[in-house]
Amino acid sequence: MLLILMDVWDSVRGFMATGGDILWLVAAVLFLMWVLMLERFWYVSWVAPKEHKGIIDQWNNREDSTSWYAHRIREAWMSQAKQDMNARMLMIKTLVAICPMIGLLGTVTGMIAVFDVMAVHGTSNARMMAAGISMATMPTMAGMVAALSGVFFSTRLDAKMKISLEKLKDSLPHH
Repeated sequence: MLLILMDVWDSVRGFMATGGDILWLVAAVLFLMWVLMLERFWYVSWVAPKEHKGIIDQWNNREDSTSWYAHRIREAWMSQAKQDMNARMLMIKTLVAICPMIGLLGTVTGMIAVFDVMAVHGTSNARMMAAGISMATMPTMAGMVAALSGVFFSTRLDAKMKISLEKLKDSLPHH
């Protein structure tokens, strides 16, 4: 088992070295994005239903559910539930959006490395230029893959949140 983990780590290190230092930045942003998305998924799947049940129980135990005051309380509870549900979603969407930009930063730094090789050694050293081209393409690919995974999952998370809030709203009838 340890041997397999060491092989995997060597493969990851080799990939990261091929793509340059920018890949570590892409990896850090990707890690943070996924930690936040998994936390939100956990919240929406397990914590929010319990909180929503508490809100519904409070509403059903109210004697007054028809007055103007009762409707404002209902709106405040719905607003708080929505705010709690959407916590950290802006950060997640921002991280998704910057992944391709970080990848493009890797493209620029990789192309600078190619131009440095061309300036020093000319165009005859294809092997040295290939390293720079790899540094230019790998971060772009990694940034795009990271963004695509984030777009897919955050869209699914948004839909799950909207469904949960609609269920809460439907469970709080206003007469």
